[in-house]
Amino acid sequence: MVEDVAFYLEEARRSGGPVVELGVGTGRIAVPIAADGIRVIGVDSSLGMLEVCARRAALTGVDLDLRVGDLREPPVTERVPLVVCPFRSLLHLRTDEDRRRALGNVHELLASGGRFVFDVFAPGTDDINATHDRWLEREPGIFERAIWNAGDRTLTLTVRGKDSETTMALAWLSAAEWRVLLEASGFEVEACYGWFDRRPYKGDEDMVWISRRP
Repeated sequence: MVEDVAFYLEEARRSGGPVVELGVGTGRIAVPIAADGIRVIGVDSSLGMLEVCARRAALTGVDLDLRVGDLREPPVTERVPLVVCPFRSLLHLRTDEDRRRALGNVHELLASGGRFVFDVFAPGTDDINATHDRWLEREPGIFERAIWNAGDRTLTLTVRGKDSETTMALAWLSAAEWRVLLEASGFEVEACYGWFDRRPYKGDEDMVWISRRP
């Protein structure tokens, strides 16, 4: 996944920083932003991910403020102009209660006029039918199996490499439901795009949201 890097970098430049990234992972987004001279506070619940991120930042010669924490209650007290949550990380939240908690805390992190930018997806029937319960090689030596439950709108995704395997559970919402949650949490929706090239959202699988704290 590389198409989102330039998009999030553009949003970071627009904000002027600092930027809070929720689900910072390996630093795929955070390192390019920091390399552009913008301070990044990266939050992730995985120590392993943060270790990889720190090594990646060191190799690139940039500094990141990395913190262990939960999407629902990030360990950040600063008020910032931009919070981002790339690579569909909000789908790890399985209930509206957790989503509202996360959105409420993001709202509190933002300065007046600050923006929350994130991307999510809602799978199409064709994608579910084509991938359900099949092992697919996504990268050389990296296989994925998706177990879709359209009834409760959850995805159980198993990823297998040469020496290891992990499973995660995701849950998706419609665009209308995301809009309701955002507005109920005090956000104004500035845009919902269908991809990182800012094409209009037309009901496809991918959603890229730009919301603002008034």
